[in-house]
Amino acid sequence: MTQQPFSRPGAIDLSALKRPAAPAAPAGGAPAGGAPAAGGSAYSVEVTEQNFQQVVEGSMTAPVLLAFYSRTRMPESGQLADDLAALSGEFAGRFLVGLVDIDAAPQIAQAMQIPSIPLVVAVLEGRPVPLLQDALPLEELRAALTQVVGQFTAQGITGRHQPRHGEAPVEGDEEPPVDPRYAAAQDALGEGDIDTAVAEYRRLVEANPADAEAVAGLAMATVLQRTVGVDLNAARAAAAAAPDDVDAQTLVADLDMLGGHVEDAFTRLVELVRRSAGDDRTRARDHLLGLFAAVGNDDERVLRGRRELASALF
Repeated sequence: MTQQPFSRPGAIDLSALKRPAAPAAPAGGAPAGGAPAAGGSAYSVEVTEQNFQQVVEGSMTAPVLLAFYSRTRMPESGQLADDLAALSGEFAGRFLVGLVDIDAAPQIAQAMQIPSIPLVVAVLEGRPVPLLQDALPLEELRAALTQVVGQFTAQGITGRHQPRHGEAPVEGDEEPPVDPRYAAAQDALGEGDIDTAVAEYRRLVEANPADAEAVAGLAMATVLQRTVGVDLNAARAAAAAAPDDVDAQTLVADLDMLGGHVEDAFTRLVELVRRSAGDDRTRARDHLLGLFAAVGNDDERVLRGRRELASALF
């Protein structure tokens, strides 16, 4: 996947859109927020200027993936939207796919300053994070979504959306069951018990080193463990004062990861490797490899980071 920064970071600016009155819940108790996406799943919805606010507000419960497309201008972007909608059901509410036809809803694209299509944006608690700018084949898209969900889990983002149609909500409004392999780690993260989450993910990795979600979960949970109680401003000041201090630089790289500044974290450590030697170089390299694992080895940012690391080493 490729992540590019928005020209304006932070919360989505909805001032260009008129906020509609909340519609009444549809018959049968299905959640409001728009019609289901044609040919999609219970976890995808067509986004309009009328329901956009509600869809975005749903990100306070669990992530929302907004897929911007135009079938007339770029047919492959429409195919990506269709594939996302189709795959969303496999993840049982870990994210909701909102499909935004920029020809039908141009004001949404303008409000979010969409630079090009296709574009998939993850919205977490109202804040947008560029996620994908390539129309991937179906299997690659499935693998990418699996990595993304693993990163959500590692960061303690374990909420779920209720189905929008076609599936009855879980009795008692409970969340759908999680994959039992990861339940203990996810529960620990949800309770703020990071040490237990690390131990649970480590157990899964030791049992099956090929479990990509467990590997990513362990890596991100370890990042969380290393940054507990850290003052961001103090950490950045310490790193600025000691540019060759491995501990100071790796700590800020961890904080950058948690803040979504993945490429900044990679660049910081690549440059540290480039100007270090001996044990310091080894420690910086190993730390960077751990961050690569947290993001996923198929991620374009990781592939680029590995090339830059190789250049720094040799």
